[in-house]
Amino acid sequence: MEKLYIGIDLHSASFQACAVAEDGTRRWEARFERDAAGIAAFCARCPSSSAVAVETTTPTWHFVDAVAPAVGSVCVVDPFRTRLKAGYAAKTDRLDARRLADALRRESVVSIYCPPLAIRELRELCRSRHVLVQTRTALIQRLRAVLLRHGIRETRQRLTRASGLGWLSSVTLAPQGQAAVQRLRRVLELVLAETRLADAAVAQAAATDPIVRALTTIPGIGPVIGLTVRAEIADIARFPTAPRLASYAGLVPRVERSASHAWTGPITKRGSPWLRWALIEAALHGPRRHDAEGRWARRLALRKGALKARVAIARTLCEEIWRVWPRVG
Repeated sequence: MEKLYIGIDLHSASFQACAVAEDGTRRWEARFERDAAGIAAFCARCPSSSAVAVETTTPTWHFVDAVAPAVGSVCVVDPFRTRLKAGYAAKTDRLDARRLADALRRESVVSIYCPPLAIRELRELCRSRHVLVQTRTALIQRLRAVLLRHGIRETRQRLTRASGLGWLSSVTLAPQGQAAVQRLRRVLELVLAETRLADAAVAQAAATDPIVRALTTIPGIGPVIGLTVRAEIADIARFPTAPRLASYAGLVPRVERSASHAWTGPITKRGSPWLRWALIEAALHGPRRHDAEGRWARRLALRKGALKARVAIARTLCEEIWRVWPRVG
């Protein structure tokens, strides 16, 4: 059976597919709905030896899970490192699928790591908990702003506690201000309850994971940060050196060199934003350490400033993580 190279331009409701043979001849093109029937129709047209390439988007992993059993291989393409549109003025779904199929045939695509389902579940847990915490913070800031507009400065009550929420219920304001506070309070109570459930789930997952237990031996890394780092890295074997891990976190500076000219800029911020957030949070504890790393962090903070020091400390944390991560075999 002939092997086909199939490029997929994936969208939330549909996807465009283009299949080419090994000699570059286009065999077929079609558009499918991104539902069970559409994916089944697509798989029916793919020989079992087919190679499929799809760019990474929000529905990519669901699509990969659905088509992987029916084809020979699925490549999730890194759009930043695979140049498909250079030299072309037009950009359409059909042209994107054609270019992707041709690049796959010529072996000129750069793929990304495909995490297993267990890792994706950990990522969903950590990321959803992070979103809840951000929502909680935003609600508290909004409540404080409403109170300040009515001349009340909340100083003694913590709005994340039952006493603070009870105090909010007793505050008397103008009618619309009172209504706004009570609406926000009800939403905050719901978010606090969901955050507590997420915290419990994170603590349970962290307690049973040997990698997280190893990571929490590093100062500044607790169960939440440890589980986030563990989920985002997934497999330390992906990174042969600690600088490669720092690059994945987007913590390395931009560098441009040409002849005798060299330019170093801010950090790239390429890679996992969740891992970068976790490392920056853990870096807050760097100047408080009592070892050589802490003394270096304090000197750096005095010389470069607290913000730049945090980034540098986060980069050194990559070395510690790479060193303490348990290796199998």
